[in-house]
Amino acid sequence: MQKVLLIFLDGVGIGEKNEDKNPFFKYPFKTFTEIFGNTPHLDNQRLNKKDFFVFPIDARLGIEGLPQSGTGQVSIFTGENAARIAGKHFGPFPHTSTLPVLKSKNIFADVIRLGKKAFFANAYPKIYFDYLKKGGRRLNVTAQMALASGVKLLTLKDLRNSQALSNEITNFRWVENLHYKLKIISPKTAATRLLRLALRNDFTLFEFYLTDHLGHWRLKDKFGIIYRNLDEFLFNILTNLPDELTLLVCSDHGNFEDILVKTHTLNPALGIASGKGAEGLSKNIISLNDIKDNLLSLLK
Repeated sequence: MQKVLLIFLDGVGIGEKNEDKNPFFKYPFKTFTEIFGNTPHLDNQRLNKKDFFVFPIDARLGIEGLPQSGTGQVSIFTGENAARIAGKHFGPFPHTSTLPVLKSKNIFADVIRLGKKAFFANAYPKIYFDYLKKGGRRLNVTAQMALASGVKLLTLKDLRNSQALSNEITNFRWVENLHYKLKIISPKTAATRLLRLALRNDFTLFEFYLTDHLGHWRLKDKFGIIYRNLDEFLFNILTNLPDELTLLVCSDHGNFEDILVKTHTLNPALGIASGKGAEGLSKNIISLNDIKDNLLSLLK
């Protein structure tokens, strides 16, 4: 029986083969070039080499307008068309109309109902827990579903003890912005840690959202380090994936693949799969709301 690792990248689509627009063509991204020998684009959306697959995922969900994180992520993690429930694309937080389904039908809850172990690998800083204690309710989708399902939100202590990852992979923003005394680790070390943690659990989720920030033209002074760290991290995950793990990398909407605009895009979201069951994922996941059930089928 397989274990599943889901790496969620916020705001990464498959875009045009255009160096002016698409960073994946302007700057080398060895996750694509060395593993697949090519970079996906709108005229070549599917790549396959051995048991590695790149494929498009529909983020529009039959609803007019630009896809957004709130409805996109709820669709990923519940298997429901959240944009249809809300009557529109909505974000960055979940729409109130989608909260009941997010709390009751999310992938963490379903993994636990199967008698399996669910794990959320991201650490959260003290300021976030202080916000929760004060009654803060504007929570991102992943934290919302973890809290609703009884999946632990990891802390600074877990991060120090190598039992969690920071949301930017290497700890550099925890050091620079939050002034924690942490060792800045390499993307390879972070990848090794995540694989080790994933082998201890049946379903593991890691979330990376800085790609969406870069697509919105935030953190532009950190573009190079964020881009390189993500590439090294994904490359090491893919090239060292244990036989026991099936990996899915997915996104909720396009954005980063067109840096000439500050908004999201209508492009398909990026999907990458590897390991046993990867080919099935690449064929059966057509839209965001296909993701949850296909991952759960690997755990049954």
